[in-house]
Amino acid sequence: MNILFTCGGTAGHINPAVALARMFREREGAQVLFVGARGGMEERLVPKEGFELRTVTISGLRRSLTPAALGHNLKTAVNMARSAAQARAILDDFRPDLVVGTGGYASYPVVKAAAKRGIPTAVHESNAVPGLTTKALSKVCDVVMVGFAESRNHYDHPDKVKVTGTPVRGDFFQYTRAEARAKLGIPGDKPLLLSYWGSLGAEQMNGYMTDFIVAEHQEGCPFRHIHGAGRDFAAMTKDLSAAGVENCPGVEVREYIYDMPLVMAAADLVLCRAGASTVSELSAIAKPAILVPSPNVVADHQTKNAKVLADAGGALLLPEKECTGRRLYEEAKALLADAPRRSEMQRSLSALSIPDANEQIYAVLKALL
Repeated sequence: MNILFTCGGTAGHINPAVALARMFREREGAQVLFVGARGGMEERLVPKEGFELRTVTISGLRRSLTPAALGHNLKTAVNMARSAAQARAILDDFRPDLVVGTGGYASYPVVKAAAKRGIPTAVHESNAVPGLTTKALSKVCDVVMVGFAESRNHYDHPDKVKVTGTPVRGDFFQYTRAEARAKLGIPGDKPLLLSYWGSLGAEQMNGYMTDFIVAEHQEGCPFRHIHGAGRDFAAMTKDLSAAGVENCPGVEVREYIYDMPLVMAAADLVLCRAGASTVSELSAIAKPAILVPSPNVVADHQTKNAKVLADAGGALLLPEKECTGRRLYEEAKALLADAPRRSEMQRSLSALSIPDANEQIYAVLKALL
């Protein structure tokens, strides 16, 4: 059995494909091939997971009429033709029994070419609202799988759409809150805040978090706090030192949070962006959150993702333009002091989540095969 996964661009597209690929390799002994975009983060992430990756030359469209955007779009049109030929060659060589796209520009030429040949095809969309690639492929593939029930309304053929949830790594379910706190060496029962802005961080938001931690220090650190600063770690620690905050008991600033499943299990509240993977993880393990969507994402996907959780009562949505360090601090402090409200948020997230998403998607794909 040969299964081809095509994805790229963001971890939210890559991680679900990796989780599914593992299942098919372990349960079916399937031969798995990934196809991504040349120069994308998939070139680093997929081989690290032990899977072969081939690439196509493709880029996205820019929604602007500036000379630079027009030049980029002309190059994209040329790349579309190149990627279609590359996709056909990959299909000729690998001869897949099933092709699964999980988002990203590379999915388009591969899934489209496979559908044209009559190879069973499926796409999975982690975001609440489909991107251009998924929207276009939904017209030619056999089945569309989505993370949230609300997403069905955004497709022209809702009869094709199956609500499966989004795969979440198994290690996010490994620990209870008490077990995670014990493993991290967190004494007592002060609530724990986890905050991070992605693996690279975000300069503006980390600037707010500097003010946030200063406010914590001034008020005697009323809760415990682990913050992942990403590439802004050196600048942030320097700014905290200049503000006289070199030692704030219970507050830990890390460059990277390598044990995210463990830390998230221990947390009582999460302060973060609203990427597809993050929103799926929060829903799956029912962690209340304050979500600050990135304003720099195509089609404002993160705001739409955050709105699904906020409308369900599981998260607070706070636009970045409304943020300050003090505002973030007051919102977090209020939620961490209100255990009944957090419990209600957890119940809302549990009602929204599909904890066996991996199994649901596996069953849909097995039926296609």
